[in-house]
Amino acid sequence: MIPTHLRCPTPGCGLESDREDGEYLCRRCHGLLELTYDYPRQDAVGWPELWRARGHGGSAADRSGVWRFRELLPLFDDAERVVSLGEGATPLVDLSRAASWAGVDHLSVKHQGANPTGSFKDLGMTVCITEAVRLGSKVVACASTGNTSSSMAAYAARAGLKAVVFVPRGAVSGAKLAQALDFGARVVEVGDNFDQAFGILRELAPKLGLYLVNSVNPFRLEGQKSIAVGLLEQCDWRPPDYIVLPGGNLGNTSAIGKGLRELSELGLLAQMPRLVVVQAEGAAPFHKMWSSGSSALIPVADPSTRATAIRIGNPANWPRARRVLELTEGLTTAVSDLEIDEAKRELAACGIGCEPASASTLAGVRRLRLQGLMDRGVRVVLILTGHQLKDTDYITEHLAGAAVVAGGSTSAEVESVVGRLV
Repeated sequence: MIPTHLRCPTPGCGLESDREDGEYLCRRCHGLLELTYDYPRQDAVGWPELWRARGHGGSAADRSGVWRFRELLPLFDDAERVVSLGEGATPLVDLSRAASWAGVDHLSVKHQGANPTGSFKDLGMTVCITEAVRLGSKVVACASTGNTSSSMAAYAARAGLKAVVFVPRGAVSGAKLAQALDFGARVVEVGDNFDQAFGILRELAPKLGLYLVNSVNPFRLEGQKSIAVGLLEQCDWRPPDYIVLPGGNLGNTSAIGKGLRELSELGLLAQMPRLVVVQAEGAAPFHKMWSSGSSALIPVADPSTRATAIRIGNPANWPRARRVLELTEGLTTAVSDLEIDEAKRELAACGIGCEPASASTLAGVRRLRLQGLMDRGVRVVLILTGHQLKDTDYITEHLAGAAVVAGGSTSAEVESVVGRLV
């Protein structure tokens, strides 16, 4: 096994913690802990070929787009004992029409909606739930705007664990909530927004013996960093100029940045892509901090956006995300709900369905182009974080009135109606 360390990455701290304690906060400075490894750099040159060969393997670990890259996640002795649902093997799709709409020449999407429960959360949950099993935990818990809850519930069911979900009252898509319930989770309505629900969960988890699986848990980020590895493999290790992500709790930004940093340190990344974080205008504390040059984030007390997956006013991972943007010379922007809706329609016109938060990425590229902050000739990859069926209420609210028409009760009436439509 490659030596593994659980350390505080806060500059000037660096305190190491014991993995067996199941902690996620530094005892000294209360920063979020991070997993680091003593990788054998001399062996890493052969890893891409090894990973590619595993793609033709028949084992459960090799079929996973997380555990196929297990040299980067040396956390468990037996890869065949991990809790997996075949996550991570998601497509990279070129979109020439959407590229033209956004104002760039080369645009692709890495669609995490193709994961088992329909979102990128599965990549982190396979690692997180495996660690919960290793520690002997019986109950896992999360606060969620929807995707985390459904993913946690599925992987907990797979592992035979109980799952408890804290959700803000009336602020979660019915489709996402239905997933969590279907997988057997118990759902508790708490507070009016994610930040309130998450605060209460963090207070109660140690008292009630709940294993917390939100993105403050460092094992979550280890799985999600595989998005970067899979993307680069699909690009034949020729990195894009920009990788664009939605910004909610900023765990994905932190994870993908960590993956890129590790690949660079191992000599597997020729050029560092620039990361772009796109937030909704009504929930954009990270963008405001970054664009103003401030060193501290000011939370948004009442975040507002129809893109519920990124309706977060106090993102827990902002210090890590800030370091990622510094490393990658990244950018941020914020877009309106109208811009998100327009981008979602454009993606749908390309045959790509996604939840509203995912569409913020395309809207963000267009805005950056209009502002002159991104050149036309760059190669851009959007990370779409969730499937379109994650929020069917959004679709019907926006489109049903215009797209659903009365056809009548006879074939002649229907023929007349359809004739006018086509």
